Amino acid sequence: MKKAIKGSWVEIENIVLSDKARAPQVPEDTKETPLKMWTRGVLINDEAQIGETVKVSTLSERIAEGKLVDIKPRYAHDFGYPVMELIETGLTLKKDLGGK
Repeated sequence: MKKAIKGSWVEIENIVLSDKARAPQVPEDTKETPLKMWTRGVLINDEAQIGETVKVSTLSERIAEGKLVDIKPRYAHDFGYPVMELIETGLTLKKDLGGK
């Protein structure tokens, strides 16, 4: 099992609202799911394994406590699939403005 040591970049998870505490106006499938929050920071504990409760120091130096869910989490977002209309417009503009 993966182990994090003090000073490691990690991600923790907290339940902000249980499924029972969700607002009555939210959709049914949302009502059945707890509201979760994920926080990234530097591990304060000497060592920890996934699933353990730990403390982290965030980049804004806030101390947060939660369940360790990832060690060395990566940013895995992108801008989605290309929009052909935007590509075509960009090529047309480049040509119209004297580009090659």
